Amino acid sequence: MSIPSDASIIIGEPLTLQKIRAVAIDKQPVRLTDNVATLKKITDSHNFIQEAAERGDAIYGVTSSVGGMSDLEIPKDQLSLFQNKIFLDKKVGTGEKLSDADVRAGLLLRAASLAFGISGVRRELIERIILFLNEDVIPTMYSLGSIGASGDLVPLSYLAGMLRGLPSYEVSFKGEIINAQEAMQRLNVEPIEFKPKETLAIVNGTSVLTGVAANCMNQAKNLLTLTVGNNALFFQGLHASREAMNPFIHDYKPHKGQKFAARHMALLLDGSKLCRTESDGEHVHEKGKLIQDRYSLRCYPQYFGPIVDELVVSEDQVAIEANSVTDNPLIDVEAETTYHCGNFLGQYPSVAMDRVRYNLGMVAKYMDAQIAFLVAPEFNNGLPPALKGNMSITNMGLNGLQICGNSIMPLMLFYGQSLGDKYAVHAEMFNQNINSLGLGAATLTKESVYLMERYAAICLIFGLQAVDLRSYNKFSTYDPRPYLSGHTLALYESAMNILNLPFSADKPFIWNDADQNLDEYITAIVEDLQGKNRLTEVLPSFSMKDANIL
Repeated sequence: MSIPSDASIIIGEPLTLQKIRAVAIDKQPVRLTDNVATLKKITDSHNFIQEAAERGDAIYGVTSSVGGMSDLEIPKDQLSLFQNKIFLDKKVGTGEKLSDADVRAGLLLRAASLAFGISGVRRELIERIILFLNEDVIPTMYSLGSIGASGDLVPLSYLAGMLRGLPSYEVSFKGEIINAQEAMQRLNVEPIEFKPKETLAIVNGTSVLTGVAANCMNQAKNLLTLTVGNNALFFQGLHASREAMNPFIHDYKPHKGQKFAARHMALLLDGSKLCRTESDGEHVHEKGKLIQDRYSLRCYPQYFGPIVDELVVSEDQVAIEANSVTDNPLIDVEAETTYHCGNFLGQYPSVAMDRVRYNLGMVAKYMDAQIAFLVAPEFNNGLPPALKGNMSITNMGLNGLQICGNSIMPLMLFYGQSLGDKYAVHAEMFNQNINSLGLGAATLTKESVYLMERYAAICLIFGLQAVDLRSYNKFSTYDPRPYLSGHTLALYESAMNILNLPFSADKPFIWNDADQNLDEYITAIVEDLQGKNRLTEVLPSFSMKDANIL
């Protein structure tokens, strides 16, 4: 479901992954809710904490120091000074800068968390973050520095520095790099001076790692949708049977993901004249050939079923985290108390990202097996070696493309190893003695997504060539459009339009090696995936949460 481009995303209402993408990538406007009860809750929690600070109540990070030094009491006359200094030691980020889209997602989630009204911040502070988003003023944050234990202390300290308007903090002002002081001047606003509890509310939280995770989740879903669409092209190129998708089979192994995967592929292949058409127990068997397809075809639902199931769990975990308060301590105004807690531990999105990386690797492993079938005459049911178009001895077909794919797939399997269960880190004087490494898990997933974008592009090129050649093999024309299933026809036409190529009955997609540069095709497909996403728009979503198939 797309978000109308002129709609404001409302802080104080539930955020979906689609809404996060709309703000992070499409830069849709944001506004604070006008719900009276919500706004009152924000004000009441702020007033409560200010009164408690004035009384000298014992509250972590307000009248005490923080972390392993929280046994130290802050004198009343230094409460303001303390709040406006405790983020400065966290200006230690290093590594690559996070993308503007990832930082925008982080700012959105921080504002959303504070808008629950149990963190003690002023409404003005939330509205300032909203102003930053709407004016496209983004603090520089770095990929290294957060262990996801007390949230994203280091990355979020850069948001605190920007809110304070300090000249030593760098920001992107509509794409121009300037310092935070100049940004405040251009926006014609005064820097915010933090009151008791507000600094802690800004820097304690999983907003950055969850923002990165949400962006990864959105793109991973798109890439899985495209890759399974590519696989439907492979099925048709290999002249495979649809028998293994029959619901009868999966009613007797009724994992939800398996049933979804089978029905989803049956939908993708519906109407194809390039597949064998077994149905209702009637076999179409060509004498001298295998009576059933090899495992990567026949076991597709059983292989992809767990991926579907785990995608649902990962989506839920990231979405719930994005709609959570990840601060400490939390304020219960009605009970007139505060609660010290650990909601800032980023374990859920960390585990979700480990799971997504693992499953992207498993998808690449599966597609590698399919490509190996496509290029080998011993297994591809009558297609040319290396899917050559012109069979001239001087042509090599898609040999080089397979090699490129082979260079990517093992990296994806390597990145698929988990991070959140490794490497004890007894940080901050043994106070943060367990950690999630959530930002590390999310940035590793960004690497997997980067690889998968290119791998999916490679798979699409194989798929286009395979169905052209199968069409010629069966119907003596290289134009497969009359014979493709409806959904893969839409994918085929979208891909050819993106590559600015004509449809031809006389030559396949790739004829001579010298006729095109395949690296340019890969780049064009990747650019579309990162931008307009025309390829996935024409396909039913592979996300069980988004598709109404079961």
